[in-house]
Amino acid sequence: MTPPLRRTLLTAVALTTVLAAPCLSAPAAAAGTDPWVRAWGENAQGQLGNGGLAAQQTATAVTGIARDDVRELSAGGGGTGAAANPFAVALLKDGTVKSWGSNATGQLGNGTLVSQPLPVTVAGLWGVSEVSAGANHALAVKAGRVLAWGSNARKQLGTGLDTTNPYRTPVPVQSLDEVRDVGAGCDFSVALRQDGTVWTWGSGANGRLGTGNNTDRDTPQKVPDLTDVESVSVGCDHVLALTADGTVKAWGRNTEGQLGNDSTADSNKPVDVAYLDAVAEVFATSASGFAVLDDGSLAGWGKNSDGQLGDGTKSNRTTPVVLDQLRGVQQVAGGADFTIAALDDGSVIGWGANAAAQLGDGTTASPTTTTVALPPGSGITHVATTITGKSGYAY
Repeated sequence: MTPPLRRTLLTAVALTTVLAAPCLSAPAAAAGTDPWVRAWGENAQGQLGNGGLAAQQTATAVTGIARDDVRELSAGGGGTGAAANPFAVALLKDGTVKSWGSNATGQLGNGTLVSQPLPVTVAGLWGVSEVSAGANHALAVKAGRVLAWGSNARKQLGTGLDTTNPYRTPVPVQSLDEVRDVGAGCDFSVALRQDGTVWTWGSGANGRLGTGNNTDRDTPQKVPDLTDVESVSVGCDHVLALTADGTVKAWGRNTEGQLGNDSTADSNKPVDVAYLDAVAEVFATSASGFAVLDDGSLAGWGKNSDGQLGDGTKSNRTTPVVLDQLRGVQQVAGGADFTIAALDDGSVIGWGANAAAQLGDGTTASPTTTTVALPPGSGITHVATTITGKSGYAY
């Protein structure tokens, strides 16, 4: 939900190698003719959903998932080695949910621990309105109630039950109703209720639950002194919340400046993101944050070691940097070291690291400006990435 327009002027930030107009010399996928959800980048666990395990440098079709049938797609996991559990979940417009990729912790919700390189149905789910994928678990909203599945090692399923074994099919989260949205992070969960309050559970490390301490919670607890929230967006271990008056609140890990409050100290209570008050939407990536402003420009802050903020530097930013040459952003998503965005002309662009082809431009070279994964006219309106990995999705 977009708050009323506000025209407060943000302090201009000088940009050296700012996000330039997308270079259309990148490989151009068929525009407007391919109906499928598209995916690219790492694929060792089948997280691209095309039936194979080979990495993809350009956007390929997710088998059998037409983008016109998808209401929401969320991707989770990532990383390397034994901790890598990349997967994706897609909520279809008929209220059912499909999943694919790694299943080591039951995060596909299909009753097994067997990874799947093709989409499969999450067991017993229908009438779903929202989904979210975390590092090794997933959440869904059905009739205002929250269901969860996957790992519960840090109590992120909110069931108050056993934490030693993964839950291979959806189980109900305790004591929550009238939920309108959910967000799954790395080992914790967030719910936004219809009354504008925010509830959290799971790992409390770095203060990511926002409850004033760093204690794990096995059932939902209300974030104190936070009301009138319009939307939430969850990173690996931090949370952004947009309030009805256009204020952006943040809490959790802040080592890379992802709370945007001119500090690198973690916060277990909501703090204001500095110098932002004309905000239409917020997006938390793995360890960064972005805000679409009412004037159509984009601001970013947080981790930037691979240029994932797109401000022409590789310096972390503890307060927002205005990227006002990038306009028409509809949605932003980002993984471990890269960022992608869907624009209002139907294109998908990206910036940051690209060694694993996570930008989808047909190369493994890291660009100095934005690069194109899908050209204008592709019909794409949304993007997603694995939360700590190097795979991208467009639909």
